[in-house]
Amino acid sequence: MPAGEALTGSVLRIERSSIHDGPGLRTVVFLKGCPLGCAWCSTPESQAPVPERGYVPELCTACGTCVDICPARALTPSRCGSAIIRDVVRCELCFCCVAACPRDAVRRFGTFMTVEEVVREISKDEVFFFHSGGGVTLSGGEPLAQPDFVAHLLRECRERGIHTAMETSFHVPFDSVERVLPLLDLLYVDIKHMDGESHRRWVGSDNSLILDNIGKADRWEGPVEIVIRIPLVPGVNDSDWNLQAVADSCRRMGKLKEVELLPYHRLGSHSYAALGRDYALKSLLPPSRERIIERTRYLARLDPGAPVKVGGGFS
Repeated sequence: MPAGEALTGSVLRIERSSIHDGPGLRTVVFLKGCPLGCAWCSTPESQAPVPERGYVPELCTACGTCVDICPARALTPSRCGSAIIRDVVRCELCFCCVAACPRDAVRRFGTFMTVEEVVREISKDEVFFFHSGGGVTLSGGEPLAQPDFVAHLLRECRERGIHTAMETSFHVPFDSVERVLPLLDLLYVDIKHMDGESHRRWVGSDNSLILDNIGKADRWEGPVEIVIRIPLVPGVNDSDWNLQAVADSCRRMGKLKEVELLPYHRLGSHSYAALGRDYALKSLLPPSRERIIERTRYLARLDPGAPVKVGGGFS
């Protein structure tokens, strides 16, 4: 990075007062860009590494405000006059339409921010961190898709005495992992499937890099704690075989603090529609409460070497 040039990252959003992403009250920084393509992804707006435009036709009254203000003339009313059509070739993603829309029918997903800007937002919550034992959690997307930005951001937080955590798929070169391990107190790592071919089918890549990185991080000499998270998706990875394989793998870990099951949900389906994308699992229903509890107890009986719980706000 040239001297004097601010380091920027692609940030989806910053959420405050989370109680599900680490100890205490957390400020969660969601970053954009992910190397995987999970069929059940609940934040499709985090997958692309650059800001995106979303459109919710149900909220649109076709008033024409965005059409008039668009400097690229990329917006026109539909033939029936009930929606606005965007020419993606002409659109310059200036997002003037987002600010102008009186119905919030046009959305901006993501923005570029400097490390200093993000730290300034995080620091607003320091009093809550102090009283609750909380801190900052980096999520995504995949935070380590932006290793320089993440390393600088974590370093700034550590220098301020802020507890640091990160949620990651670990589908990145280990060099990127190694850069941030000394800057983390807590690490959440997803294991989506233990079978390589099934992992490729549902996620877009096999799991060899992920499992290799988990092993390397576990052998790292520093004090970071690791939580393994399993997104529990019915008919995909909730079988006895897969949970047994997870337990066998976890049992060999020395830094394992906890294993969490994250029940599949469909809360992000509206984002697919706003991005004009189809949701691959539209016919799949979330697991029942009874199934979640039964799978959690089953995994606990297998004794993966650490406590097993249901995460994601399940109660």
